[in-house]
Amino acid sequence: MIKRLSRHYSIVQRILPIIVILALVVLYILGCAPAKQRISIATGGTGGTYYPYGGAMASTINKYVDALEASAEVTGASVENVRLIESKESQLALVMDDVVYHALHGEGAFDHEVELRTLMEMYPHFFHIVVHADSSIHSVEDLVGKKVSVGAPGSGTETMSQQVLEALGITYDKFDVFRLSFTENTEALRDDVIDAGIWSVGPPTASIMDLATTHDIRIINFTDEQLAAVQEKYPYYLTMKLEGGTYQGVDEDLMAPSVWNSVVVGKDMPEEQAYEIAKSLFEHRDELEQVYVGASWSTPENTIEYAIAPLHPGVIRYFEEIGLEVPDRLIPPEMK
Repeated sequence: MIKRLSRHYSIVQRILPIIVILALVVLYILGCAPAKQRISIATGGTGGTYYPYGGAMASTINKYVDALEASAEVTGASVENVRLIESKESQLALVMDDVVYHALHGEGAFDHEVELRTLMEMYPHFFHIVVHADSSIHSVEDLVGKKVSVGAPGSGTETMSQQVLEALGITYDKFDVFRLSFTENTEALRDDVIDAGIWSVGPPTASIMDLATTHDIRIINFTDEQLAAVQEKYPYYLTMKLEGGTYQGVDEDLMAPSVWNSVVVGKDMPEEQAYEIAKSLFEHRDELEQVYVGASWSTPENTIEYAIAPLHPGVIRYFEEIGLEVPDRLIPPEMK
C-alpha cells in the first residue's frame, strides 16, 4: 500500500509542473488577447426609426468588425447626438442633415462650429403632420391656433418643424407648442391632448403605424407652392412623395418636405476603424434592411450624392477601393 501511494505521489510530482506550465500558457494567451473597444451609437427615441436602425448597425459592426463592441443608445436625437460626438461620449451618431449643416456652420442650436465627418448617408425623412381623420386641420395653415407637438427637445424633428413652419409664415407664437417624443405624440393624439403631431422620420415608422391601428388618421399634404417656399429658404430640404398605403387608412399619395440623414463621426476617429465600420455596413446592407426597409437607400452612391459633411478618410479609402470617385467638396481638410 505504501509503495502504491509512493508511486502515485511520484507521478503527481512529474505531472504537476506540466499542468502549471500549461495553465500559465493559457493565462498568457488570454492576457495577450486584445480587448474589444466599446463604441456608442447615438440614435433617438424608441418610437422612431433611428433606434432600430442604430441597433441593426451595432449588430452588423459586432458581427463583422472583430476589434469593436458597439451598442445603440437611446437619445434625444439629432442635436443631442452632435453634442455627444463633440464630447466623445458617442463615437457614431445618427443626425438629420439640416442639423449637420447647422453644426458645421455654428448656426441654429449651435453657437460654434462642430467638426463632423460623414460615415454614410442613411435614408430620407418625410415631414409627417399627423391628425385625426375627422380633424378640422386640412392644411399646414390650419395649424394656427391649434395644439401642435413639434418634436422632442434637442431633436432634428423640432429643428425641422421650426424652419418649415417659419418658412410658411407660421411661427411658434401662432399655435400652442408641445415638445413631445414620437411615442408621446402617439399617446397625446390618442388622448386628444394635442390636435396635431409632427414626425420627421423615415416612413413607415412604428409609432404612426401603431396609432393608425387604433385611430383613423390623416397626414397633411403640402402644395407645390409651399414646397417651393421651404426649399427657397432652406435649400437642404428636398421634396419626397409618401406612397398611398404606407400607413393604414392613408390611401392617397402625399408630398412634403424631406431631409436626408447621416451617420457622422468625429474627425479624430482612426482611419482604419472608420474604414472597417463603413465596409461592414455597406457590404452587409441587407442585414440593415431586415430591420428597417429604408436601409435600401444606404448606399455609397447616395452617400456621395447627399452628404453634407466631408467624408471621413477611412470612408474615402473604401470608396476608392470599390472604384467610386469622391468629389472635392467631400474631401476633408486633413486630406488636402
